[in-house]
Amino acid sequence: MKLQNLDLLKQVGGCLQGAALILSAVLSGCQSPHQALQALASQHSARLETLPTQPFPLALGTPLQRPATSRIRIYLEGDGHAWATSSQPSLDPSPRHLLVAQLAFSDPLPSLYLARPCQFVTSTRCHPAIWTNRRFGEEVLNSLDGALDRIKTRYRNQDFELIGYSGGGALALLLATRRDDVAQVQTLAGNLSPRQWVRLHKLSPLSGSLEPLDQRERLARIPQRHLFGAEDDVMPPLLLQQYRRALGTAGCLQSAVLPTVSHSLGWEHAWSVWRERPLDCTRHAFQSLK
Repeated sequence: MKLQNLDLLKQVGGCLQGAALILSAVLSGCQSPHQALQALASQHSARLETLPTQPFPLALGTPLQRPATSRIRIYLEGDGHAWATSSQPSLDPSPRHLLVAQLAFSDPLPSLYLARPCQFVTSTRCHPAIWTNRRFGEEVLNSLDGALDRIKTRYRNQDFELIGYSGGGALALLLATRRDDVAQVQTLAGNLSPRQWVRLHKLSPLSGSLEPLDQRERLARIPQRHLFGAEDDVMPPLLLQQYRRALGTAGCLQSAVLPTVSHSLGWEHAWSVWRERPLDCTRHAFQSLK
């Protein structure tokens, strides 16, 4: 009888343990994007705050220990969960996969994570056009530009390195063309030319969005490196070729197409290899690296 009771207790204990694991999974799945980002920041000894920029407040992730450096890396988020379906805009563009925040919080160099308007933080000005057709619009750029001003005032850094993922790549290039304190730009699966991107995928033009290549002369003077995944169907390497041809002669442009990397997979390992490689602007302007 005692052995039977012991077996019964073991079975109940196993069931309770299994139920606890299921409950934990359900609860983690019920986290809001903001809660998930907050949890990720805490895991990496970082804090999450809201910058009161105009016209949109922005979510900013910073290390707990104040960086004392002349250059700060800013990781710019991608387009996030912009579309619920192929024809229906999302009601919340916050990314569900926190790849960019993970890269920022894991970077050993002084780095901050900067989300896009209406991601993680909402306002009365948020509406679907801001994360669809006008995702690269003037008002979006103004908020990001204002965020860089606030960061520079706080940390007193001399300049920035902008790291843009996916649509964040276009915004990194646009910011660099309007500021004089962006030392270099790197993009990961970057949308280097929204105009060429919509043509390639046969999408409707992004009315209300800006195009980096319209600032071709200034853009060509910015030291830049662009990494693409060979398995990326969203931002295929063909876009890199088109961008380089359209840009023309550049002072320092490096690029690489990385095998086995897709739009969302493979970047954590790839970037851990590339993030500390300096740009070499002493050689030919266009370099394809391995």
